[in-house]
Amino acid sequence: MRRIHTVIIGAGQAGLAMSYCLQQRAVPHVLLERGKVANSWATERWDSLRLLTPNWQSRLPGCTYAGSDPDGFMDMAGIVGFLDGYAAAISAPVEPQTSVTSVSSLGDGYRVTTDKGIWACRNLVLASGACNRAHVPSCAAALPGHIDQLSPLDYRNPSQLRAGSVLVVGASATGVQLAAEVRAAGHEVTLAAGQHIRMPRHYCGRDIQWWMEQSGLLATTTGEIDDLARARAVPSLQLVGDPDAQFLDLNALQRSGVEVVGRLAGIRDGEALFSGGLANAAMLSDLKMNRTLATFDIWADEAEIDSLAPPERFPATEVPASPTLRLDLMRKQISTVIWATGFRPDFSWLHLPVFDRKGRLVHSDGLVAPGLYVLGLPFLRTRKSSLIDGVGADAAALADHLVQFTGRQVA
Repeated sequence: MRRIHTVIIGAGQAGLAMSYCLQQRAVPHVLLERGKVANSWATERWDSLRLLTPNWQSRLPGCTYAGSDPDGFMDMAGIVGFLDGYAAAISAPVEPQTSVTSVSSLGDGYRVTTDKGIWACRNLVLASGACNRAHVPSCAAALPGHIDQLSPLDYRNPSQLRAGSVLVVGASATGVQLAAEVRAAGHEVTLAAGQHIRMPRHYCGRDIQWWMEQSGLLATTTGEIDDLARARAVPSLQLVGDPDAQFLDLNALQRSGVEVVGRLAGIRDGEALFSGGLANAAMLSDLKMNRTLATFDIWADEAEIDSLAPPERFPATEVPASPTLRLDLMRKQISTVIWATGFRPDFSWLHLPVFDRKGRLVHSDGLVAPGLYVLGLPFLRTRKSSLIDGVGADAAALADHLVQFTGRQVA
């Protein structure tokens, strides 16, 4: 058994940011990574995916983007290279190809069992990511056996799809991007859209992320939110990492030939059943977008920023007068269903009483239990906690807590 002060599980952006912060505080530590640095970005993303945040927003502690295209969007090779370079620059003590199989209590610390041995530590940081498992609804079991089922973790590009029509379930960023790509490849596509948030890529001449950052929206803390569970479950904005794509919303998809229907309510006797609430979901999405844009207008006026284009509003989302409520999967020739229905972290190896009755990790601003911390989850401490640009401040705060309450020396 090897002993060390702190173990970090995961060597993505969150784990690397924590490593930098612990180095700055002279805390001995190791990062255990099941693959290589940035493993999830390299192996569990589709080929055409780009970050939804501009390059200038790719910031980690002690590191900012230094390339020639600050307003562009990194593809997966770019983000892997960025994180690889960061790990090398900070000399992160990564143990690659090391899978954690169990975590349990050990005295006043933790026992971390891996496929390459056992570690004993005083402190443990969970930085394994928020998107380890695709959330697939239970109704998926009712699909006919001849229909292929994919999650965004399985999907790579349209060439892996069999001939036939495709049903994409979910209309957040992932769902609209995959629906657009599969439709462009020549497949008939039906998109089942439940709760979603429409947003323009640019507003008044600036990227929407500039507005969210400068107005302070991304810095909103957990203490400023009335319903934190709801805030943490807010779907990702309907955006794509393309400066030329002002909208990738339901209107854009319908213009490309995608059929938009309501939320998938169930599957029965070879039919997919959809909610009749599509119009209401679209109206609420437009309402949220316009409220956010109005908030930006007020902020810009109060900040007296003169270099902006005039405020603008966008046409409402159009939906069919009588959207499809029942879809015969065989008659529609559905050959594949893509479940773009969200992700969950995977803490199946964490054998500690730190979960609620729904199996969710319980934490307060990243503090789970004495000596146990988590990083990289949605709205961990602020609205930007799950962004590359957000993990640095979270890591610094948790590193300060770690040093204050447990010191630097191995027990």
